[in-house]
Amino acid sequence: MLVTGGVGGLGEAVVEILRDQNWRVVAPVRAGAVGRLAKGAVGIEADLSVPADVRAAVALAAGEPDAPLRAVVNLVGGYAGGGLVHETAIEDFEAVIRANLRPTYLVTAAALPHLVDAGGGSVVCVSSRAAVAPFAGAAGYATAKAAVLAFANAVAVEYRKSGVRCNTVLPSVIDTPANRAGQPDADFSRWVAPADIAQVIAFLAGDGSKPTSGATVPVYGRA
Repeated sequence: MLVTGGVGGLGEAVVEILRDQNWRVVAPVRAGAVGRLAKGAVGIEADLSVPADVRAAVALAAGEPDAPLRAVVNLVGGYAGGGLVHETAIEDFEAVIRANLRPTYLVTAAALPHLVDAGGGSVVCVSSRAAVAPFAGAAGYATAKAAVLAFANAVAVEYRKSGVRCNTVLPSVIDTPANRAGQPDADFSRWVAPADIAQVIAFLAGDGSKPTSGATVPVYGRA
C-alpha cells in the first residue's frame, strides 16, 4: 500500500486505519517529515512532483516479495483561493492545478505496472465537492479537482480489464486544525471528520470494493 500525503490532516487518519487493518503502509513525505508518520508506517522522503522521487517511493512500496503493491491512495493536493477568474493570474491558476494533478498522475502512472503485475488492485483519488459544485473565488482549485476526477475515471476505464479499479472520494470541508484556524466562525459540527473519510477510503482500497470502479463518492458530512 502506498499512501501520499500521510502526515496531513486526512492522511494521518488514513495511514492509521490502514495500518490497523494490517496493510504494509509506505508513505512518501517531504524532507524532515518522516518522524511525523503514524507508528508502523514506512516513510521515505520524496518530492512527488519529481518523477525520480516518485519512482523510488513506488519501488519501496512494491519491494516486499511477500507483500506486493495492491493499492495506492492519492491524498496529496491543496486548496488555493483567490479572486474571480479575471482577477486570477495565469501563474496562480496553473500552480494550483499542478499541485493537485501532477503528484496524482505521477504516482498512479508509476504504480500501475506493479498493480497489473500483482493481478489487480485499487487506486483511490481525492477530489473535492468543488469539482462538481464550484464556488466563487476558487476557479483554479475547482478546475484542478475536476481534472483529478477526470483522470481517475480515465484510469478506471483503461485498466478495468487488468483488474485495477480506480475510485474517487469528494470531501466537502474536512474538519482539520488548519481548516478550523482558517475559518474560526464556521459551524465545525457540519464538517466531515478525517476518520470518517478514512473509513470510506479504506473500503475502496480493500477487496470489499472489488466490484466497484469509476465511482465518485461524496463524503460531505453535513456541510
